Amino acid sequence: MAYDFKKEFRTLYAPSVKPSIVDVPEMTFVMADGKGNPNTSAEYVNAVGALYGVSYAVKMSKMGGETPDGCFDYVVPPLEGFWSVEGEEHAPNFIDKDRFLWTSMLRMPDFVTQEVFERFKDILTAKKPDLDLSVIRLEKFTEGLCGQITHAGSYDDELPTVAALEQFIDESGYRTEISGMRRHREIYLGDPRKTKLEKLKTIIRHPVVVKEASL
Repeated sequence: MAYDFKKEFRTLYAPSVKPSIVDVPEMTFVMADGKGNPNTSAEYVNAVGALYGVSYAVKMSKMGGETPDGCFDYVVPPLEGFWSVEGEEHAPNFIDKDRFLWTSMLRMPDFVTQEVFERFKDILTAKKPDLDLSVIRLEKFTEGLCGQITHAGSYDDELPTVAALEQFIDESGYRTEISGMRRHREIYLGDPRKTKLEKLKTIIRHPVVVKEASL
């Protein structure tokens, strides 16, 4: 059977609706950065297409003659994204989407090295010359200690869920610390093109640190 990251890392991909604290280890991702409203941005559409394109090119390599060393069959993991608002260092308010700064990403198996990544970018470029692959990169990233919660419903209705997560983080002796790549993170467990809004599930994560004890 194909290796499924969601099943192997249940605490990271299938959390309860109740918030929790997790320590997220180093993982390999293919990533793309951008700016603007994901609902209207051609840049976002190209980025997501490039991410899935190279991921499926690697996955399907077992059917041809370009199989990387250590390759195994796997289920392409869910799309993820870091979100912030230009000029602000907190969770986005989901209202002024034209000011969004985003990093979209897909987890990759560890056998995908930089050499393997570049090789499959070339293969995909030959098959889909209209897809701009210059926007994607391969990167190892360790998110570390985080608070997380599952949101059910529309992406536009996440604020109460975010508030519940922040309350849990505070009451558990932590504080949210957003800096650099460690930002508001979402993992999309449903496809909005095929799933009713009320049925969508999204994992929301915020990076945390232990609060300093009061003297």
